[in-house]
Amino acid sequence: METHQVTNQPPPLADVSFYETDRVLVEGLAREGGELGLDTVQSFGAALGSARVIELGFQANRHAPELRSHDRFGHRIDEVRFHPAWHEIMALAMRHEVHNLPWRRPGPGAHVARSALLFLLAQVEAGSCCPLTMTFACVPALRHEPSLFARVEPGLLATEYDPRSLPVAEKRSVLIGMAMTEKQGGSDVRANTTRARPLESGGAGAGYLLTGHKWFCSAPMSDGFLTLAKVSGDAITCFFVPRWLPDGTRNAFRIQRLKDKLGNRSNASSEVEYDETFAWRVGEEGRGIRTILDMVHHTRLDCVSGSAGLMRQALAQATHHAAHRRAFGRLLAEQPLMQQVLADLALESEAATALALRLARAYDEAPGEASAGAFARIATAVAKYWVCKRAPHMIYEAMECLGGNGYVEESVLPRLYREAPVNAIWEGSGNVICLDVLRAMVREPASVPALLDEIRLARGADRRLDTAAARLEAELADPRDAERRARRLVERMALVLQASLLVRSAPPAVADAFCASRLEEGGGGLVFGTLPPAADAAALVARATPVPS
Repeated sequence: METHQVTNQPPPLADVSFYETDRVLVEGLAREGGELGLDTVQSFGAALGSARVIELGFQANRHAPELRSHDRFGHRIDEVRFHPAWHEIMALAMRHEVHNLPWRRPGPGAHVARSALLFLLAQVEAGSCCPLTMTFACVPALRHEPSLFARVEPGLLATEYDPRSLPVAEKRSVLIGMAMTEKQGGSDVRANTTRARPLESGGAGAGYLLTGHKWFCSAPMSDGFLTLAKVSGDAITCFFVPRWLPDGTRNAFRIQRLKDKLGNRSNASSEVEYDETFAWRVGEEGRGIRTILDMVHHTRLDCVSGSAGLMRQALAQATHHAAHRRAFGRLLAEQPLMQQVLADLALESEAATALALRLARAYDEAPGEASAGAFARIATAVAKYWVCKRAPHMIYEAMECLGGNGYVEESVLPRLYREAPVNAIWEGSGNVICLDVLRAMVREPASVPALLDEIRLARGADRRLDTAAARLEAELADPRDAERRARRLVERMALVLQASLLVRSAPPAVADAFCASRLEEGGGGLVFGTLPPAADAAALVARATPVPS
């Protein structure tokens, strides 16, 4: 029985373009040279903002994937079944080249445009980002073995989603997963015990049989998997495990169970067993970690872009709510304390977006420019650490802006909040990433000068930035006790780099508030909403609020 009229509730944030209503993304795509894929980004942003596709995201997460180990007759099939909403989202994403735009259309700005696509997808259905990311990122690793890459390249470059479990040659497109870590080792893959036995003489591109287990196999419904195994002694080597054998029969790829995860629930993650499982060798024997790191380098880029996308959607929901909800006689967006919180969230989101897009440009430039490659090497790890760490805190605060409305599942905030930690944990948790930054500083000495050169592009534009940059340079030059203070060092690297980007590209109100709150001693507090009094909170909130064009 209807007992009252519903008033003072915001309209749904739907049937709008998630691209066109995001000023920061629009400006960033143009600034970093992403025009090559502009039409695709515009089309994808409009599709994702539709009420229908938003509902598909809810359905895909409400109905989790299910493992079918055997068919009705008792044959082992090891397949994962998904809700139709998942398949529809995957089809939409692949039509828009989320998994392969830089490889299909290589050129200036291709990685920037693709990062924007993933940024947008994460806002609606982040679970689907996982298989698309790995399919995108496998290309540099598979190119180590040209004969193998030739087998799968047509499927990798295709855009018609094909979820059928069939040999690669019979598929309209293929997806690639990854299985690296084991129970006893986790990130310490040198502790892996999976063994590889060569068929005949072995060698690059030759067939091997793998025996062992993998504690985390991402996207086990994929058509093939990059994995690690020891060939002789402790020679960790990279392999490609196909779901189907060359003779058209099923490979021994045994899915033991699906993981029951905090978030990322629409996507399947699993434990698998190799039992004389066929695989092709990829790259040199004993160089498996180096080979697969080419893939990890690209998946970490997506961790940054995806986290920035989650943050943007949380911010959009919070500012949209505040622009329509009244309390104590005024709109929430007009109340000074709420303005402080929203403005601080807007700063965090804009800094993350700017860093993600600048990082993507470095991937575009790296093949022909050594300094860009050096910058990408260290900035990827720095951004992966900081942006992915900040996302859960930022999204929680955005949830609180909606009060009880933000805590219920019918809002998207709980799903965003549960989703956020996976990007910080996957592909290297915080300590692993900080150690990787230290490793890059030592083994790739050009990386630190490249990072500092990027920061110095804003020299003289802001006193606080100049002071922070000088302090950072002194810390980077001091190798004493580096491991113990690595988190603090990487945090400073991220903040100074973000400040440099915003000082050069953002409106003065944004750059000034960021430098004052993130760089100046005592400028901001330990929680969001503690900006210095001089910050133009109203301008920051207005810039962040999604307003249909």
